[in-house]
Amino acid sequence: MAWTWRFEKADGTQTAPPVEPEDFPTQGDAESWLGEVWKELAGGGVDQVHLYEDDTKIYGPMSLHADQAESTG
Repeated sequence: MAWTWRFEKADGTQTAPPVEPEDFPTQGDAESWLGEVWKELAGGGVDQVHLYEDDTKIYGPMSLHADQAESTG
């Protein structure tokens, strides 16, 4: 299993992140990585993210803008 992030603009279009992600072995690893780089992602044009386990969406969209935080359900 691999945990990955999808990076999007506010309108839902996919965008390339300014920080190169990896495939993570656990959900915790993926979330820890995001916690470390979310400001850099937001500053580089990423507005929201989705977390996937293989091809299954676990949650998202989740805003990277503190004033626009959305539910992760």
